[in-house]
Amino acid sequence: MIFERKIMNKLEEWKKYSDGSKAVLIEGARRIGKSTVAEEFAKKHYKSYIIIDFAFASDNIKDAFRHHLLNLDDFFMIISSEYNTPLYKRQSVIIFDEIQLFPKAREAIKLLVKDRRYDYIETGSLISIKENVKEILIPSEEHPIKMYPMDFEEFCLAMGDNQIIDYIRECFSQKKPLLEAIHKKASFLFMQYILIGGMPKVVSSFIESGKQFEMCSFEKNDILNLYRNDINKIDDRYKAKVLSIFDGLPGFLSSHEKRVKINSFDETNRAVSYEESFFWLADSMICNECFLCNDPNVGLSLNENKSFIKCYMGDTGLLVTHSFDENAIAEQNIYSKILTGHLSINKGMLFENVIAQMLTANGHKLYFYTCYNKEKHRNDIEIDFLLSNKDKTNLKIYPIEVKSSKKYTTVSLERFIDKYHDRIGCAYIIHPQNLTAPHDKLLCIPPYMTICL
Repeated sequence: MIFERKIMNKLEEWKKYSDGSKAVLIEGARRIGKSTVAEEFAKKHYKSYIIIDFAFASDNIKDAFRHHLLNLDDFFMIISSEYNTPLYKRQSVIIFDEIQLFPKAREAIKLLVKDRRYDYIETGSLISIKENVKEILIPSEEHPIKMYPMDFEEFCLAMGDNQIIDYIRECFSQKKPLLEAIHKKASFLFMQYILIGGMPKVVSSFIESGKQFEMCSFEKNDILNLYRNDINKIDDRYKAKVLSIFDGLPGFLSSHEKRVKINSFDETNRAVSYEESFFWLADSMICNECFLCNDPNVGLSLNENKSFIKCYMGDTGLLVTHSFDENAIAEQNIYSKILTGHLSINKGMLFENVIAQMLTANGHKLYFYTCYNKEKHRNDIEIDFLLSNKDKTNLKIYPIEVKSSKKYTTVSLERFIDKYHDRIGCAYIIHPQNLTAPHDKLLCIPPYMTICL
């Protein structure tokens, strides 16, 4: 199935403004639909296109990159003949798919875009792209675009609910609750999104199977195994640590604090190696990292503390499957039990992870905040996420607390608002209920409204 993806708008901007001067590199984790998007874009915007999939490229194609780049007429003649597709000046695009498998093609981008004859789109697994650049000159003539799993808006479109998003945005802008029937419908869709996730093949399986969860689980286990296989191919110096963190993610996220003190992993205090392991997972876009910000001021990144980190799964649907034994999912009908609220599970883990996923897809870098009380020997303020308007002259901070149950306290958030009152634009509580506005500095919103932040 082909789904509507927002990244198409970014590709259209690139085509409009680059005028062939830069290739576009679609960065993202495995199985998020990069190749499909590239081909659909090519079909829509070009007279002809060629896809060179380096997983299957012939020796003739590889030899063209090795021996004919200094004579581009010959180079393009070989490619055009090999794929039996004519190329038209400024009306054709060449897609380098799985480019991590043949780094020489990525290095060639510098020469190819200088020629300006055609456009170029690069796609591939970000894991291997970062590993396979040691012996090539990385071209500066690349425009990187990050691609994520389908967000909740794209998921709703895939499920055929085209109008509900506009209504959600309208209610958010007017700070009014949704009609109760529509709120229940949106909440039900959102729970499905948590369980299924945003990997296109998984969503496609769910729809084509008549909304059966079993096929989703099968597809998600395949993706998780692909991730493990990719991790097993990385540098031996930190392979075991990356795999340990990856397998331990459900445990981290189900703990009360969810954050990890990096130098607490072993007694020898080899913090740097574990720091690299966490960052590798984030760079590969398998996970979304969230850093401690000690002082929510101008430029949150200036005050980030990398000694503490929270690590979220890049796709919450994968996290659900990652958290349960494959046989238990099949035998105990776990998906349906979670959906109907008949399974005791740490919903906070899933809710916080999906909010992190949605904020990341909206372009936010993730930060959290804690304040340690020396007298009480504990943190008396804990904020799940901090956003900023990034305005250096009129800074505003937007703290976010995620609540998975209908009963909760707001003590921590109220203390934060009192402490940084002048900096607060608006504070948000994301909870399973409809929208309410307790006061002018606080807005309580249902989780599906995170798309509006």
